[in-house]
Amino acid sequence: MQTRMDQEWVKHWDFMLVDIICLQLAFVIVSIIRQNVIYPYSNPALIHLYLVVTICQIAAMMFSASYYNIVRRNVIQELWCVFKFAVLTTLFSLLYFFLTKTTSTASRLQIGTAMVIFVFLDTIGRTINKARIFAARKEHKRSMILITSSAVLRKVYENMFTETTVRNFTLTQVFTLDPVDPAQFSDIPVTISHLDEHAIDIINHMYVDEALIAQPDDLPMPKHAIDIFMNMGINVSYTNSFMENFTEIHRIGYLDVLTSSVKFVSPFDLSIKRLFDIIGGLFGCIITCILYIFIAPAIKIKSPGPAIFKQERIGRNGKIFKMYKFRSMYLDAEKRKAELEGMNKASSDLIFKIDDDPRIIGSEKKDKNGKPKGIGNFIRKTSLDEFPQFFNVLKGDMSLVGTRPPTKDEWSKYSLTHRIRMSTRPGITGMWQVSGRSKITDFEKIVALDRYYIEHWSLGLDLSILLKTALVLFRRDGAV
Repeated sequence: MQTRMDQEWVKHWDFMLVDIICLQLAFVIVSIIRQNVIYPYSNPALIHLYLVVTICQIAAMMFSASYYNIVRRNVIQELWCVFKFAVLTTLFSLLYFFLTKTTSTASRLQIGTAMVIFVFLDTIGRTINKARIFAARKEHKRSMILITSSAVLRKVYENMFTETTVRNFTLTQVFTLDPVDPAQFSDIPVTISHLDEHAIDIINHMYVDEALIAQPDDLPMPKHAIDIFMNMGINVSYTNSFMENFTEIHRIGYLDVLTSSVKFVSPFDLSIKRLFDIIGGLFGCIITCILYIFIAPAIKIKSPGPAIFKQERIGRNGKIFKMYKFRSMYLDAEKRKAELEGMNKASSDLIFKIDDDPRIIGSEKKDKNGKPKGIGNFIRKTSLDEFPQFFNVLKGDMSLVGTRPPTKDEWSKYSLTHRIRMSTRPGITGMWQVSGRSKITDFEKIVALDRYYIEHWSLGLDLSILLKTALVLFRRDGAV
């Protein structure tokens, strides 16, 4: 997973101006309604309030993705984005007043009322501004030609040129790098022809602002065509990963580079995820310390030694870290693992699972059904052994939600398709855990679940997994 460096708030200065004006207008409306003051800027206290909230609003512009894809959003989507933007601005404002201890009940109520009005005013303001942009683009559209392969022509066209959103360019003509039968694409309402010498002569005398070259990854870069367009003075945009990867342009040192990733995430979203990890980690560490008082003696009585088990695990992108757990196995568990390899019920040696593992502390004690019921079995069944990992979360080695961190031995056996699991920070819980981890013994299914999580990650998905984890623990379903 790659961080997406959002700078949409910089280029959408017109929407920024609309947001600031709408917020000020909202405060004016509130002052007229609540205080019967038509011109609130004559009041020093109100000027201070408005200035602070405006600065917090600008901070929210910088740290949110409020302007990302803003032109393509419909009214409902815009309303939701403005609401989130208003909530973030309000949180920043209240945090400032809390830290400076200058807030009052009146100012908090004024901010809350103004933000409600702002949401509706700003949604209208942004919609009007988008209508202005669309009208201007219709008059000043750039002429673009598409150069692609016949194998992916339809895919490129459907993804680039059939959206209802008004764009700032119009597709003038399509040229293919290989011979093509135009009759196969009769439903595409532009001329389609092969890019040969005759076509190049035609392009030389056409109205063309830009050439977009898009082709599959398995074809080489058409350098000859690019050189021709550059010699003509035509801007050239090129991609060979337009469908399979998320790609962005950024700078490394003095180089402008294309970066591809299975998922780009905004710094704002990552910051919120980390904030949740810190808050959850703090609470989890407090609970862990309380649990230690009761669990540690029980472990030490049955198996003398440290109550906390430390093991080197593989973290994000292969970084090694020490993971903490309440020790649920005897001290010689790793040595005895080799003796039990033949009992592994998993489909591969990339995970190790056996029924009634004799290495678990107190497993020799059985219940009336013949099942082990020692202290080790209890803390594993209730997932209490996982609680010390909250210290890993607080340190930043792990997250509340992520993928299961493999051991060094498991990591050494990973194939190319398995490594994607560790492209994100490992978590205490994840898709595998809430999908019945003890019931899934096929490692490829685990990889598929983790890949889905990485490719579809969102704060909402994390929240959903956390809620499902609580239900799983409550039912004691899927525990090892």
